[in-house]
Amino acid sequence: MMQAFSQLPHPLQALLATLFTWGITAAGAAMVFCCKNIRHDVLDGLLGASAGVMLAAAFWSLLSPAIEMARKMGRVPWLPALIGLSLGALGLYAADRLLLRLERRGDTPYHTKKRTTLLIASITLHNIPEGLAVGVAFGSLLYGLDGATLAAACMLALGIGIQNFPEGAAISLPLLRDGASKRRAFMAGMLSGAVEPIAGVIGALLVLRVRAALPYMLAFAGGAMIYVVVEELIPESHRSGKPGKIALFTLAGFALMMVLDVALSI
Repeated sequence: MMQAFSQLPHPLQALLATLFTWGITAAGAAMVFCCKNIRHDVLDGLLGASAGVMLAAAFWSLLSPAIEMARKMGRVPWLPALIGLSLGALGLYAADRLLLRLERRGDTPYHTKKRTTLLIASITLHNIPEGLAVGVAFGSLLYGLDGATLAAACMLALGIGIQNFPEGAAISLPLLRDGASKRRAFMAGMLSGAVEPIAGVIGALLVLRVRAALPYMLAFAGGAMIYVVVEELIPESHRSGKPGKIALFTLAGFALMMVLDVALSI
């Protein structure tokens, strides 16, 4: 199966990978059909592990290939990585500030509805750079860069998929508690991940069309992912009040991604 997958065009690989991550989002949203709450320590462990996977993927699958490609193009190796990394992080920071400003204006009788809308918008927004990161990872396979391997791209998609599970539940379960039907709560959580396949295909196509911009795009995706990990995943994973255990989960996820990426790229 893996051999057949490797023969597919890179945009199609990105589409299938992001359909998988979307499916995990839907699986998280489907928790409304079997329970109203999920144990926080289970979700926190998943978030911690996926944070480690995504941090390792940000370096080995995105930033390191960006630096290598810039060097091969005769550019200052660290400059495109620095610019792309900064733009990716600052772009998400600006979007978060905008959402926070909108949330502060929610002191109306419809505050609950607005809060839910903002929650959906926030998670949907974070799914866009995640989809782009997967698309860029698969699109960059065309250039045979060190670190840019099919295994690394698949592991990146797996890491993003893992952290999408609690995100789907984070939308659907509060909606259910606020009185929405199970079907409506599920649809809202599931549709929040629909942007990932779109962003994934766009990312892969851009990489294939605009080779000169690839170092910047790889680093942009890496910066966006690191921002999501530091600003969202790690703080959220500490809700159970066991930071030591979550740190171990994060390190385990990082180590797993590091070993697989390095071992399978030889």
